[in-house]
Amino acid sequence: MRKIVFAFNFTADGYCSHTDMIADEELHEYFTGVLRNASLLLYGRITYQLMVPYWPEIAKTQSETAATNEFARVFDSLNKVVFSTTLNHVEGHNTRIVRANIGQEVLTLKQQSGKDICVGSPSIASQLSTLGLIDEYQFVIHPVVAGKGPRLFETVRLQNRLLLDFVGSKTFQSGAVALHYRKHT
Repeated sequence: MRKIVFAFNFTADGYCSHTDMIADEELHEYFTGVLRNASLLLYGRITYQLMVPYWPEIAKTQSETAATNEFARVFDSLNKVVFSTTLNHVEGHNTRIVRANIGQEVLTLKQQSGKDICVGSPSIASQLSTLGLIDEYQFVIHPVVAGKGPRLFETVRLQNRLLLDFVGSKTFQSGAVALHYRKHT
């Protein structure tokens, strides 16, 4: 069965606003490695619209640094599912909208063949966490205090705490730290 992996950037004060992160070469290389282990990305509408068309355009133009361009190429090559009740159209041949029950859809996707399934939206990760469907968490904590932005579990509350087993960590030159956890069994 495929693993569901939530990998995301957070500020030191727990926000996940994409504008407050240190998006350097090392960070792009790290997330490119995460994506190389996946064959499917799950998004909500808001995060999808932040990622697309930006990253597919970078994949096409190759107008950024080497690590950023490689991240864009890998991102663009992956299949994507966007969970939305309001979005009417998605870009690209490898993206589809799902309006059905998120839990049932993800259980079906987990049973299909392929590499990992990466969750790229805090709202989707929150919902899947409450259902016990995320197998691994990779939190990259940046040395930034933002004081604003969205948070994980902002709109969904966990009924019970979620215990995680530590897998490993990586410290970046920027001072960001990647923390890798597996769902406690």
